[in-house]
Amino acid sequence: MNSTSDTSKIIADAPPDNWVDRHAPASIQPYLKLARLDRPIGSWLLLFPCWWSLALAELSMGRPYPNLWYMLLFLVGAFVMRGAGCTWNDIVDRNYDGQVARTAGRPIPSGQVSVAQALLFGVALSLIGLAVLVQFNTFTIWLGIASLALVAIYPFSKRFTFWPQVVLGLTFKWGALVGWAAIYGTLSTTAFVLYAGCVLWTIGYDTIYAHQDKEDDALLGLKSTALRFGEATQNWVAGFYGGAVVLWAIAGFLAGAHLIFFTALALVAIQLAWQVSTLNTNDPANCLRRFRSNRDVGWALLLGLIADMAISALAGLA
Repeated sequence: MNSTSDTSKIIADAPPDNWVDRHAPASIQPYLKLARLDRPIGSWLLLFPCWWSLALAELSMGRPYPNLWYMLLFLVGAFVMRGAGCTWNDIVDRNYDGQVARTAGRPIPSGQVSVAQALLFGVALSLIGLAVLVQFNTFTIWLGIASLALVAIYPFSKRFTFWPQVVLGLTFKWGALVGWAAIYGTLSTTAFVLYAGCVLWTIGYDTIYAHQDKEDDALLGLKSTALRFGEATQNWVAGFYGGAVVLWAIAGFLAGAHLIFFTALALVAIQLAWQVSTLNTNDPANCLRRFRSNRDVGWALLLGLIADMAISALAGLA
């Protein structure tokens, strides 16, 4: 295995001070990078809809706080399944990744990990994810398993459609359904509305992210909404973000949320507006910063839901 100190193996969009490069043993660094633990923003963006949905379901029941055990299970599940999904994505895209500046340093195209090693690692992560999933009710277990079909096809979507971000949204935000199902053992309109809002959010922020690769993608014949929208990206992203906020507001209303949730949602809307208004699609650093800032969206809405639950319970409003 080659040394990870080689500059050709640096992951372009990983924070330069990430803990994997600084502290992890060299022998396991490539696997941690396959799982994106050197840049965990994607895991957070996978996790937040699970937590939102869980909290929204319990808010609708009048509970004072979310189930902490379930929150921990979703935390573990999101990080390991994000890792498994990214490993699968890197196996499928290995020949393309080696030709793109931002992804050439990934473990497989840079020769740090073989395809067979990556496959075994992905299977191991998936088994951990399964161990997490079986802690929930039967309906939730099968719902979680159903998401694997989307996970499997996502890496191929950019070869055939300019809308792979839609496939990513449908895949990546499945947790908005799973969190609700974990509490109720079924799905409802509220869960589907939350999910739809999360899909729109994903299309918006991943379009911003895709602008980092648009030149390379065009040369390789790959497709994305960044290429589809071009100079009109800001208007499209504004539309997706606006739709997400409206749908989240409807989901909150259907679940019986109160003023504090909608206040948090207003702050989220301001943050999303900042992304759009300051976006420069020709500056990769600008795009990456705005993409990463979506973690703030996740925390703001989650804390708003938790505060709503706690204050409503204290006030006897729930």
